[in-house]
Amino acid sequence: MLLALDTASPQVTVALLDDAGTVVAERRSDELMKHAEQLAPLIAAVLTEAGAAQIDVTAVAVGVGPGPFTGLRVGLATARTLAMVLEIPVYGVCSLDALALEAVAAGTVQGPFLVATDARRKEVYWAAYDEQGQRTSEPAVDRPADVASDLPVVGEGGRLYPDAFVRGVEPLRPSAGWLGRAVVTEQAELLDPEPLYLRRPDAVRPAPPKPVSPGKGSPA
Repeated sequence: MLLALDTASPQVTVALLDDAGTVVAERRSDELMKHAEQLAPLIAAVLTEAGAAQIDVTAVAVGVGPGPFTGLRVGLATARTLAMVLEIPVYGVCSLDALALEAVAAGTVQGPFLVATDARRKEVYWAAYDEQGQRTSEPAVDRPADVASDLPVVGEGGRLYPDAFVRGVEPLRPSAGWLGRAVVTEQAELLDPEPLYLRRPDAVRPAPPKPVSPGKGSPA
């Protein structure tokens, strides 16, 4: 069974899928922005709902973002730890890709479209997709006005910035179920379980001091 999880948005999502890619249990967090507190209980809940145990998990899928530093760190650390303990593979998936595949399957988009999620600081994480939900551009972070479009826009970006994205459509946040389907069906590029931040963390290590050159008249 495949355990899928995504912490790239304010809402944690976890799902368990069988070998055919059918979702047998899926949960979303009730509270936002509490990734560390809610991820482990949600994993336990989907296992219980499916009548499964951790030993039944044969692979892990995790959303690699783009997303905020803290949320991504929680999800990726958990996925890597589970994979190491259970000695199973872990697959990374761009969280925007999962949104795109769900939108195509649900019929909320037809033809090319964008996926845009909230990057805070009045910016969006975004990428372009073709009519089949395959990504045609690399994920990026920009101000909405700089990537304004009259194409359908999947994700919270369309809801938050209607002046730039006049055709906002659902889904708004990634689904672990669709992220897991992307792995089972190989409909999305499988990535290493490394975070896709796109911007540097707010806290950065200061540069080392420059060496001081002796001035004129200084002792050798």
